[in-house]
Amino acid sequence: MHRGLTIISFFLLFSLISIQPMSSAEAAGLQAELSAGLQAGLSAGLQAGLSAGLQAELSAGLQAELSAGLQAGLSAGLQAGHQVELSVGHQAAPQAPQSGAVLCLPGIDPIATPDCLPWGPSSYLERMAGLGITFPLRSVAANSRDPLLGDVPYHYAVLEERQSTPVYASVDDAIVNNPPLTVIDAGRLRYISYVKYVQIEKGKLFELRNGGWVQVASRVSVPRSFKGGLVFQHTPERSFGWIVPLNDSVETRRSPGFKNKEFTGHKLLKYDVVQIYAVKQVEDTEWLMVGPDEWIEGTAVGRVIINTTPPKGVTGGRWIEVNLYEQTLSVYDQNSLVFATLIASGLPPFWTRPGVFQVYKRLESTLMSGTFEADRSDFYYLEDVPWTLYYDEARALHGAYWRTAFGFPQSHGCVNLSPGDAHWLYDWARVGDWVYVWDPSGKTPTDPSYYQQGGA
Repeated sequence: MHRGLTIISFFLLFSLISIQPMSSAEAAGLQAELSAGLQAGLSAGLQAGLSAGLQAELSAGLQAELSAGLQAGLSAGLQAGHQVELSVGHQAAPQAPQSGAVLCLPGIDPIATPDCLPWGPSSYLERMAGLGITFPLRSVAANSRDPLLGDVPYHYAVLEERQSTPVYASVDDAIVNNPPLTVIDAGRLRYISYVKYVQIEKGKLFELRNGGWVQVASRVSVPRSFKGGLVFQHTPERSFGWIVPLNDSVETRRSPGFKNKEFTGHKLLKYDVVQIYAVKQVEDTEWLMVGPDEWIEGTAVGRVIINTTPPKGVTGGRWIEVNLYEQTLSVYDQNSLVFATLIASGLPPFWTRPGVFQVYKRLESTLMSGTFEADRSDFYYLEDVPWTLYYDEARALHGAYWRTAFGFPQSHGCVNLSPGDAHWLYDWARVGDWVYVWDPSGKTPTDPSYYQQGGA
């Protein structure tokens, strides 16, 4: 009984809170009318409906009984023709109802129940439902990628940045400083893969997995700040994305636009997954609705824009889509989305080339090294790059154990993924699978003269 009365009391209070100001005489008259009407209506409605309705925990039967009782009670109370205004969710209030009109109960479809007005909480719920928002809010229907896929079977160490590194044939050669087997050029991005290390007077010597001994700056572990992509059994109903790690968090606003300073107090943390319910352009900036009356700037999200139609030239119903503007990767199998994640593509002027390509080589691990600048200042050397799919000359989809963040351009042209995401993609992909790379903003050059072979 207590639960049923609480729900009824809530609805009556919500329905009457915004009666327009009136004189004391009018208020007294309305109070008398409401009292008589509500007592008569609610008494009949509650006696008939509460007993059966509470047993069904607010089933359709209770809604019908309560609706009948409340219609009778509220109709009598509103007979004087006083105007009622309700503004919910920052909407402009509609015209006032005619005498005798009754508000729909929350959850009652006004189309199926035409004898009530879809105002107040009912109107708000209907508007939110039209955007795909239901209460309680539902998360994206997906599973997290298996975290064990991120376990890389190699040990890595980083070399000193601004000096070349000699590679010795043995520990003794390193101790007495015999001529090295080879030298790894200086550069800012140089990592080796080792099997063990020994302590000598000059420090530690590391044995490379491919042979030789070197000194390093430090050992490193594979970063795991980004927990990885999402796996889908069915294509989601709407677009979604991750909060990109440009800041530790972003606070949502009540409405779109920088001029709106009304923040909600709700902060989304980096890499949080959000759903996109609406998109609005305000003064050349795109804003995304990520919750009930909650908006954030579009650049704060790495968005997956779902499109199950194969790109032109793609056959077989299987393809990998790389969105350079959003910095996301989507995988489609039999025209259905099965996987999505954040990436790091080529940083200008080392763009990742747009186009339609095919995977031509799969490698569980490989050495990547190269330079593009005449002075070799951008030289990189990366041993045992894991789970690599070559698709456009030297450009590949691969794990990047040296990256600490994803969601913005950073590479020499390859599509960098977290090692776990690269592992999932490697297991799924076959030689000949399509790779569709595009930039919806049109800012990435398409002229072939801009592009060399590409790199990590």
